[in-house]
Amino acid sequence: MIRYKVKNKIATITLNRPEKRNALNDEMVNELTSLLKKAEQDSEVKVIVLKAAGEAFCAGADLAYLKKLNNYSYQENLEDSTQLKNMFLQIYSMPKVVIAQVEGHAIAGGAGLATVCDIVFSVPEAKFGFTEVKIGFVPAIVSIFAIRKFGESKTKELLLTGDLINAQEAQKIGLVNFISDAENIKKDVLKFAENLISKTSANSLALTKNLINQIQNIKLEDALNFAAELNAKARESEDCKKGVSAFLNKEKINWE
Repeated sequence: MIRYKVKNKIATITLNRPEKRNALNDEMVNELTSLLKKAEQDSEVKVIVLKAAGEAFCAGADLAYLKKLNNYSYQENLEDSTQLKNMFLQIYSMPKVVIAQVEGHAIAGGAGLATVCDIVFSVPEAKFGFTEVKIGFVPAIVSIFAIRKFGESKTKELLLTGDLINAQEAQKIGLVNFISDAENIKKDVLKFAENLISKTSANSLALTKNLINQIQNIKLEDALNFAAELNAKARESEDCKKGVSAFLNKEKINWE
């Protein structure tokens, strides 16, 4: 269901159910979570690219999966929801940068996948939407991340209506970072990833991502104290010493 390869410090994870528009089921959620953990633990991986085969990025939940869920008990549904939560949280909180390469529609759980990625590239034709309310679902887990990324007002609009938005509107609200046409998106994502690999410290990327995630839910003074402690921790790292030394000596540094 999912292809995985590593080349030149980039782990490419490809959703591979084009005949099902890369719709999610429990098996796929578990497999994706496992591969994300694999990439996180691989010292040869610095950046992760999440993409999909076929015309859609991800169409949400698989129809057969929905039928199965309809007969689940509360406990079974809770366990299943927890697996989805773990997948989103893995992407959002892992120390490595995750780039979404969206070359088709991202709907419901697919829009959720894009939302939790750190950087999103999209083709102009892609549409995004949190359509769960239209079939009696609640976009509960993704709402936590959506409010952080879009703010309360836009999150309410998108999640309450279930309406689709185009890539340009998604870029305006911060769901999409860059729009690239179909001929160039692969090249643009690769260039962005290669720049991260060669021009930034892996330790600094991890600490900065953690900093942004942590400071949003704590009081100002606590956030400042956390930031100061993280700053001090970063200064002790080998990456920081290496970077400062290169800067002072006017030497070019390659972080690969």
